[in-house]
Amino acid sequence: MSKSLARVRRAIEAAGLEDGIREVGQARTAQEAADSVGCAVDQIAKSIIFRAEATGDAVLFLTAGGNKVSATKATALAGEPLGKADAALIRSQTGFAIGGVSPLGHMNPIRAWLDPRLLDFDVVWAAAGTPRHVFPLDPAQLPGLTGAMIADFTE
Repeated sequence: MSKSLARVRRAIEAAGLEDGIREVGQARTAQEAADSVGCAVDQIAKSIIFRAEATGDAVLFLTAGGNKVSATKATALAGEPLGKADAALIRSQTGFAIGGVSPLGHMNPIRAWLDPRLLDFDVVWAAAGTPRHVFPLDPAQLPGLTGAMIADFTE
Protein backbone atom coordinates (compact mmCIF):
# COMPACT_ATOMS: atom_id res chain seq x y z
CA MET A 1 0.00 0.00 0.00
CA SER A 2 1.33 3.45 -0.88
CA LYS A 3 2.24 5.84 1.93
CA SER A 4 -0.28 8.37 0.61
CA LEU A 5 -3.11 5.84 0.56
CA ALA A 6 -2.20 4.69 4.08
CA ARG A 7 -2.20 8.31 5.30
CA VAL A 8 -5.69 8.90 3.86
CA ARG A 9 -6.93 5.64 5.38
CA ARG A 10 -5.63 6.77 8.81
CA ALA A 11 -7.31 10.18 8.38
CA ILE A 12 -10.60 8.50 7.47
CA GLU A 13 -10.40 6.23 10.51
CA ALA A 14 -9.37 9.12 12.81
CA ALA A 15 -12.41 11.07 11.61
CA GLY A 16 -14.67 8.14 12.47
CA LEU A 17 -15.73 7.65 8.86
CA GLU A 18 -16.40 4.30 7.24
CA ASP A 19 -13.41 3.15 5.20
CA GLY A 20 -14.99 2.89 1.78
CA ILE A 21 -11.76 3.31 -0.19
CA ARG A 22 -12.15 1.73 -3.59
CA GLU A 23 -9.50 0.94 -6.18
CA VAL A 24 -10.88 2.02 -9.53
CA GLY A 25 -8.10 1.46 -12.01
CA GLN A 26 -7.58 4.99 -13.26
CA ALA A 27 -9.23 8.14 -11.92
CA ARG A 28 -6.93 10.97 -12.95
CA THR A 29 -9.88 13.03 -14.19
CA ALA A 30 -13.25 13.69 -12.59
CA GLN A 31 -14.99 11.96 -15.49
CA GLU A 32 -12.83 8.83 -15.14
CA ALA A 33 -13.57 8.74 -11.41
CA ALA A 34 -17.32 9.23 -11.98
CA ASP A 35 -17.41 6.50 -14.61
CA SER A 36 -15.51 4.15 -12.29
CA VAL A 37 -17.88 4.51 -9.33
CA GLY A 38 -21.08 5.08 -11.31
CA CYS A 39 -21.96 8.59 -10.17
CA ALA A 40 -22.53 12.00 -11.71
CA VAL A 41 -19.36 13.94 -12.53
CA ASP A 42 -20.37 16.69 -10.07
CA GLN A 43 -20.28 14.07 -7.28
CA ILE A 44 -16.51 13.94 -7.65
CA ALA A 45 -14.81 16.31 -5.21
CA LYS A 46 -11.82 17.59 -7.19
CA SER A 47 -8.86 18.92 -5.22
CA ILE A 48 -7.46 21.88 -7.16
CA ILE A 49 -4.21 23.27 -5.78
CA PHE A 50 -2.84 26.75 -6.51
CA ARG A 51 0.37 28.44 -5.37
CA ALA A 52 -0.20 31.53 -3.24
CA GLU A 53 2.30 33.93 -4.81
CA ALA A 54 2.96 36.06 -1.71
CA THR A 55 3.63 33.16 0.66
CA GLY A 56 4.57 30.34 -1.70
CA ASP A 57 2.06 28.10 0.10
CA ALA A 58 -0.29 25.66 -1.55
CA VAL A 59 -4.00 26.51 -1.27
CA LEU A 60 -6.82 24.06 -1.92
CA PHE A 61 -10.13 24.50 -3.73
CA LEU A 62 -12.47 21.51 -3.42
CA THR A 63 -14.85 21.70 -6.33
CA ALA A 64 -17.52 19.62 -8.01
CA GLY A 65 -16.11 17.54 -10.85
CA GLY A 66 -17.91 19.42 -13.62
CA ASN A 67 -16.97 22.87 -12.34
CA LYS A 68 -13.91 24.95 -13.12
CA VAL A 69 -12.21 27.21 -10.58
CA SER A 70 -12.33 30.91 -11.51
CA ALA A 71 -8.83 32.31 -11.00
CA THR A 72 -10.30 35.76 -10.28
CA LYS A 73 -12.71 34.52 -7.61
CA ALA A 74 -10.10 32.20 -6.09
CA THR A 75 -7.56 35.02 -5.88
CA ALA A 76 -10.11 37.25 -4.14
CA LEU A 77 -10.82 34.53 -1.56
CA ALA A 78 -7.15 33.83 -0.94
CA GLY A 79 -6.41 37.54 -0.54
CA GLU A 80 -3.28 37.28 -2.66
CA PRO A 81 -2.38 36.46 -6.26
CA LEU A 82 -2.52 32.77 -7.12
CA GLY A 83 -0.41 30.94 -9.65
CA LYS A 84 -0.01 27.45 -10.95
CA ALA A 85 1.20 24.94 -8.37
CA ASP A 86 3.82 22.61 -9.77
CA ALA A 87 4.17 18.93 -8.89
CA ALA A 88 7.03 19.60 -6.44
CA LEU A 89 5.03 22.14 -4.42
CA ILE A 90 1.98 19.90 -4.34
CA ARG A 91 4.02 16.90 -3.23
CA SER A 92 6.03 18.80 -0.61
CA GLN A 93 3.09 20.57 1.01
CA THR A 94 0.30 17.99 0.69
CA GLY A 95 2.25 14.74 0.43
CA PHE A 96 0.25 13.75 -2.64
CA ALA A 97 1.03 13.45 -6.33
CA ILE A 98 -1.06 15.31 -8.90
CA GLY A 99 -4.16 13.24 -9.65
CA GLY A 100 -4.30 11.75 -6.16
CA VAL A 101 -4.69 14.81 -3.92
CA SER A 102 -7.18 13.92 -1.21
CA PRO A 103 -9.13 16.44 0.85
CA LEU A 104 -7.93 14.50 3.94
CA GLY A 105 -4.52 13.41 5.16
CA HIS A 106 -2.38 16.33 4.07
CA MET A 107 1.15 16.39 5.46
CA ASN A 108 0.84 20.09 6.31
CA PRO A 109 -2.10 22.36 7.16
CA ILE A 110 -3.58 23.97 4.08
CA ARG A 111 -6.00 26.84 3.53
CA ALA A 112 -9.05 25.45 1.76
CA TRP A 113 -12.36 26.46 0.21
CA LEU A 114 -15.36 24.29 -0.70
CA ASP A 115 -17.63 24.59 -3.74
CA PRO A 116 -21.26 24.72 -2.47
CA ARG A 117 -22.30 22.55 -5.46
CA LEU A 118 -20.85 19.54 -3.62
CA LEU A 119 -23.38 20.06 -0.82
CA ASP A 120 -26.22 19.25 -3.24
CA PHE A 121 -25.41 15.54 -2.91
CA ASP A 122 -25.79 12.95 -0.15
CA VAL A 123 -22.48 11.34 -1.15
CA VAL A 124 -19.44 12.60 -3.02
CA TRP A 125 -16.27 10.75 -3.98
CA ALA A 126 -12.75 12.08 -3.49
CA ALA A 127 -9.23 10.94 -4.29
CA ALA A 128 -7.77 8.71 -1.61
CA GLY A 129 -4.12 9.59 -2.09
CA THR A 130 -3.45 7.97 -5.46
CA PRO A 131 -4.85 8.39 -8.98
CA ARG A 132 -6.35 4.90 -8.65
CA HIS A 133 -8.19 5.14 -5.32
CA VAL A 134 -11.30 7.06 -4.26
CA PHE A 135 -13.52 7.12 -1.20
CA PRO A 136 -17.11 8.21 -0.50
CA LEU A 137 -18.20 10.68 2.13
CA ASP A 138 -21.03 12.98 3.11
CA PRO A 139 -20.06 16.39 1.67
CA ALA A 140 -21.60 18.15 4.68
CA GLN A 141 -18.66 16.74 6.66
CA LEU A 142 -16.02 18.33 4.44
CA PRO A 143 -15.88 21.77 6.15
CA GLY A 144 -15.32 20.20 9.56
CA LEU A 145 -12.84 17.61 8.28
CA THR A 146 -10.79 19.97 6.12
CA GLY A 147 -11.29 23.41 7.58
CA ALA A 148 -12.56 24.47 4.15
CA MET A 149 -14.75 27.55 3.96
CA ILE A 150 -17.83 27.30 1.74
CA ALA A 151 -17.53 29.91 -1.00
CA ASP A 152 -18.39 30.65 -4.62
CA PHE A 153 -15.20 30.37 -6.65
CA THR A 154 -16.31 28.65 -9.85
CA GLU A 155 -16.83 30.03 -13.34
